[in-house]
Amino acid sequence: QVQLVESGGGWVQAGGSLRLSCAASGLSFSWRPMGWFRPAPGKERESVAAISGSGESIYYTDSVKGRFTISRDNAKNTVYLQMNSLNPEDTAVYYCAARRAGSSLSREKAEYSYWGQGTQVTVSS
Repeated sequence: QVQLVESGGGWVQAGGSLRLSCAASGLSFSWRPMGWFRPAPGKERESVAAISGSGESIYYTDSVKGRFTISRDNAKNTVYLQMNSLNPEDTAVYYCAARRAGSSLSREKAEYSYWGQGTQVTVSS
């Protein structure tokens, strides 16, 4: 049974930092691109960041470049999202997702097969 379990969300003041973790089980983690998503105003979930299986290829949406860092530890089957300089616009439920093993990095929600339950991030001004 595949499970993606996010943790690390919470409440923080603007300018603060949080580190999200996503622990995966029941799948071949090191071969899978992983992504972090959040709902956009009036839209479905949008990609915040994504990382290839090897960690060599990384994508960030423009609004988080220079503030967020995605990384992975394949030995621990875990992907991370370090979030710095948070602002109220970053408030959302953040979801971890996994693509098909052997596939390439993607920012498209529909191309991810497995999803976590989400972790709430709240940034106050």
